[in-house]
Amino acid sequence: MKEMHWDQLLTTERYGHSALDPAELGRSHFHKDMDRIIFSPAFRKLTGKTQVHPLSVNDQIHTRLIHSVEVGSVGRSLGILTGERIKDQLPDGIQPDDIGAIVQAACLAHDIGNPPYGHAGEFAIQDWFKQPKNQWLIDPLSELERLDLQSFEGNAQGFRLVSQIEYHLFHGGLRLSYPTLGALLKYPWTAEYSGKKGKFSCFLSEQNILEELALGLGLINHQPGKWARHPLSYLMEAADDICYAIIDLEDAVELNILSFEEVKPILLTIWGSDELPLSEEEQGVSPARKLAALRGKAMQVIIDAVVDAFVDNQAEIMAGTFEGDLINRSRDHVKDGIQQAKSLARNKVFLDNNKTETEIGVYSILSTLLEAFIPAGFELYEKKSTDGLTYRTKRVFDLMGPDAPQANWSLYQIYQRLLDRITGMTDNNAGYLARQAGGIAHGFFG
Repeated sequence: MKEMHWDQLLTTERYGHSALDPAELGRSHFHKDMDRIIFSPAFRKLTGKTQVHPLSVNDQIHTRLIHSVEVGSVGRSLGILTGERIKDQLPDGIQPDDIGAIVQAACLAHDIGNPPYGHAGEFAIQDWFKQPKNQWLIDPLSELERLDLQSFEGNAQGFRLVSQIEYHLFHGGLRLSYPTLGALLKYPWTAEYSGKKGKFSCFLSEQNILEELALGLGLINHQPGKWARHPLSYLMEAADDICYAIIDLEDAVELNILSFEEVKPILLTIWGSDELPLSEEEQGVSPARKLAALRGKAMQVIIDAVVDAFVDNQAEIMAGTFEGDLINRSRDHVKDGIQQAKSLARNKVFLDNNKTETEIGVYSILSTLLEAFIPAGFELYEKKSTDGLTYRTKRVFDLMGPDAPQANWSLYQIYQRLLDRITGMTDNNAGYLARQAGGIAHGFFG
């Protein structure tokens, strides 16, 4: 049976570098990855992007940035604890703390490619490219190129950002280490393998990078263009699941969508007891503070259960045959509690009227931006030159400045560069530019 090996999975090789970076005193190869992600413009923009509740005026509600930082904190704990449990398997020079740094770095970048307005933004982009009236714009593309646009995925855009776009444009991006990039790839395959859920982590434009990483990390190849996941990606995934399942409910309580009494049974299920595991002092505080205390205790239970699940299922994980996720392989009370949390979010939080109304508006905003940018790209492709472009198209490219696509690029490359710009916007910036592009700010519509 084929299996992956830690000495290759934890290589210090760095994508985009001809030579390995030397380690520094107090800063390992993998701590460098964290620093490069944190100081990148794309990471900074997450402060203005939706987590669950678009354009909330409540400053206690999570943005993508705060969510990513919290996921990174949980991921670091998962990585270090797992590293301690498998310490005797780690290659020379790699410590449990390094496993924590790799998982934390991947967690920090896991949402870096999300468009404005979160998943609503993803759906708006996908639907725009599927609309019959826009088919003339994508007819010249290949079937798989069209699939990338009609299945637009924040995970794939995130991989494109860190490996191609940020800092070293088309020359390695952030130049992260192979293990961090591997741990980031929750779905190491292209859109043709996305399945019913439409999940994939690599556009066609980055397929050669995925292949290079898979070879360097020793990932098991299932089919052409599809590989087994890096083992540490399961810890990244678990950290994200823990945070959005539990903390999204906390936001809902803050917004009065849910009450503490509705959330309490879920946390008690995870805790595995009917008694609140709170001190007398903690019992006497406000529901919000009580919820925070209970959430912290529940999250520690989940973290311990996930580490156990990783160790218990390590043989399958290393063989590339593991299916599902670590939380679903955890203790029953943890798995049941997380499922209850997700069900409550689906049935009540995600259907909140304010959230729904805002997300309807998101479609108009993204459609306006796409209608301004994509036809401009098509015109550039047809004319093969910046000479003779219409005034509106020239202004679109003037707005993009040095980030504008080149006239000698393929239509697919042009569209991707335009989507780099649109998806890189914050919620407020996207709304502002849509108003400008639509003429609303100047009263053109009466």
